[in-house]
Amino acid sequence: MSTTPEQAVGTRRRRRTHSDEFKANAVASCMQAGMSMAAVAMAHGINANLLRRWVHEAELGRGAERARPLPVVQAPAKTAAAAFVPMQLPAPGAAPAIRIELQRGVTAINMSWPVEAADACAAWMRELLR
Repeated sequence: MSTTPEQAVGTRRRRRTHSDEFKANAVASCMQAGMSMAAVAMAHGINANLLRRWVHEAELGRGAERARPLPVVQAPAKTAAAAFVPMQLPAPGAAPAIRIELQRGVTAINMSWPVEAADACAAWMRELLR
């Protein structure tokens, strides 16, 4: 049983068709500051190379080759601007450490390993968890 009326029984349609409005929205999303083409393509469920071609065609103005050119759609304005978030870094003298807290039943183990000895910490964990 075929679910698409224009398809004949037994044939598969291999290419999807996208409306001009869909293409225009995808191209407009690429024009937003901070949006990569790959992210926009993933969000719209299309291949990034296809989106790049649509953007390239829109930039060249080759919409005249089609029956109808791509309409220009205004991208929605961002509601919240990205803001700088300050973070406190550890003091230069304080060496970072790997902290491990294990609990099995009533037994609790708290370990602190220097980051420089991460390989020794991994070996200890392998032996402990055998």
